[in-house]
Amino acid sequence: MKQRGEKIAMLTAYDYSTARLVDGAGMDVILVGDSAANVMAGYDTTLPITLDEMIFYAKGVVKGTQRALVVVDLPFGTYQGDSHEALRSAIRIMKESGAEAVKMEGGEDIKSSVERILSAGIPVMGHLGLTPQSINKFGTYNVRAKEEAEAQQLKKDAKLLEDLGCFAIVLEKIPAKLAAEVTESLHIPTIGIGAGNGCDGQVLVEQDMLGINRGFSPRFLRRYANLAEVMDGAFRQYISDVKDGSFPSSEEQY
Repeated sequence: MKQRGEKIAMLTAYDYSTARLVDGAGMDVILVGDSAANVMAGYDTTLPITLDEMIFYAKGVVKGTQRALVVVDLPFGTYQGDSHEALRSAIRIMKESGAEAVKMEGGEDIKSSVERILSAGIPVMGHLGLTPQSINKFGTYNVRAKEEAEAQQLKKDAKLLEDLGCFAIVLEKIPAKLAAEVTESLHIPTIGIGAGNGCDGQVLVEQDMLGINRGFSPRFLRRYANLAEVMDGAFRQYISDVKDGSFPSSEEQY
């Protein structure tokens, strides 16, 4: 797709029913993101979600997907610092969920884990820039790589991930100019989130772009629906119909 100049559309999903809709719409890539920690489990960060939980969500998504590439995040603590643990984690995701690839945050610091996973024939998508699993290191979710030193390290990490054999890299919340430069320098595609339109594709979190998650409004987010309002209206109407006895009607019973 990158070679053809065709943009790549990627979106998160965490369950069977939604995956069917996302896949049926023609999405290129479905990400079972560790953002499930926030939007599905209610955690403040992505750190608490476990490998078992990620596999649970991924199973449903894979069952609901016919055509899209399904990528699953390796959660925090399953690959940093121990390449053998990283491989075991990736193998579990592939065997138990049926997904096609895993995604990992980091560059040089996770080199050995990326190498070991790739050596087993498991495709890896990289992730650079704002890496939410490192929130306690960064302290904020602000734009990354605005300073020259960090920008140069990001470029170096991107080339390293490509050389190691990663098939794509997510670039999160970095300056658009830097993202475009990285994209131009790589043969593999980049997928941006808050990284401008110079990337080869884009990804958003399903609940954010559908307007279900009303408390999150970063500059990069475009809301394509206001489902919170629609769902609230439906719930209230249902309550009213039950309370006043109009549901179920005579046509809705046996």
